[in-house]
Amino acid sequence: MQNIVPMTRHALELRPGQHLALTPQLQQSIRMLQLSTLDLEAEISQALAENPLLERDDNPAPDDIDANREGSAHEDEPPPERETPVDEMPGAKGVYADEDGDMPEAARGETLREHLLAQLALTRAGRRDAALVALLIDELDENGYLGSPLEEILAWLPAEVEADLDELRAALRLLQSFDPPGIGARDMAECLALQLRHPDAEALPEAADPTVLACARAICAEHLPLLASGNQARLREALLCDDATARRARALILKLDPRPGRRWTVPAADYAIPDVIVRKSRKGWQVVLNSAAMPRLRVNHIYAQMLGNQREGGHSALHAQLQQARWMIRNVEQRFDTILRVAQAIVDHQSAFFSQGPSAMRPLILKDIAGELGLHESTISRATTQKYMLTPFGTMELKDFFGAGVATESGDTASATAVQAFIKRLVAEENRAKPLSDNQIMLKLAEQGIVIARRTVAKYREALRIAPASVRKAQASAR
Repeated sequence: MQNIVPMTRHALELRPGQHLALTPQLQQSIRMLQLSTLDLEAEISQALAENPLLERDDNPAPDDIDANREGSAHEDEPPPERETPVDEMPGAKGVYADEDGDMPEAARGETLREHLLAQLALTRAGRRDAALVALLIDELDENGYLGSPLEEILAWLPAEVEADLDELRAALRLLQSFDPPGIGARDMAECLALQLRHPDAEALPEAADPTVLACARAICAEHLPLLASGNQARLREALLCDDATARRARALILKLDPRPGRRWTVPAADYAIPDVIVRKSRKGWQVVLNSAAMPRLRVNHIYAQMLGNQREGGHSALHAQLQQARWMIRNVEQRFDTILRVAQAIVDHQSAFFSQGPSAMRPLILKDIAGELGLHESTISRATTQKYMLTPFGTMELKDFFGAGVATESGDTASATAVQAFIKRLVAEENRAKPLSDNQIMLKLAEQGIVIARRTVAKYREALRIAPASVRKAQASAR
């Protein structure tokens, strides 16, 4: 009897699935919201120079506005309300347009983003990896730090992208290998540690000694608060090193740059004009877009008509530029629409501030606005970073309206901004010969029903750049 041996059969199986890449449109939409008004103008100027189908529209007609909004996610919504043009904003921190309304090219050099993207272009990273690195570059703050945790960035990416945390970590490692050293760090300790990973022997001669370098790395990793305290004895004990080595390690760290992105940063206060303006109406405080900060764009009608008549012709490059022009217009409009919605929500929450001033500021966090508008917290963060509002009390960054709550005796809460306003007023009214200590300020706040710890008073005082009582007393004596 013959045994029959079963045979394993191999087969190929095709499983359909969706995998969405980080498209240029998605990247551009995210980046547009992140950009300041100055950077947005630079981005648009570059697009205008490269794309003949995109042009400025200085006097848009209603029909043109509707045509430009074709394909937008907000087709059924009316165009965002604009403020009438103004030549000079009262309370603005600075007007950067020249007499013709154009940006001064000489005032702008290479941005940090451009510097990093140029390096990215020289790597061998694949398109998907390069797109993730570019996404992280757009998340960097003005000092070169990563503004959001990787987990948060992953959370707001569309699920169809199918990115994972390991991919983002790999992208961050690549970004952190770029110039300047320390770029892409998530905190100061990591920033300094990155600069000590491959130190420049000429700029940092102390790093030539392996013992000193190891000591400096240990300080950055675990003992920065101890270094800041100035207690050399405890620092030596923690490091198990001699005094000379500890001092050289300290000297090495002091030569590092805790804000590696600042050399590319244009001070916002020198260039910022309001993105939105708040004005009183019968319905209360209302927000309108500042037309001086909002570029008007349109598709070149002649080119668009020619391409519409020759869709089957050999004009694929122009068709691509037409699509890019529409993306640009839609993403710019979506950017300002989001800023307007966020700004109005902030004003609704902080209406007392606009009537009474900083002392009436209420506690507000990003999560509050995100939940109300149905947006992610990271979107609210982008829409409020380097975006400015003209208020009755001057031009303020939208970020200034957010702050945690401080408990009061009545069971209510006061915002950190309001508490700081109280502290600032107390110091301004104090006897200069006998300035108030943090403990005395704490007691005076308690009389107002605001109960906070002395160390919290010190934190708020430092945030206001107010010197301690002993220093204020010495300054008064010197006068």
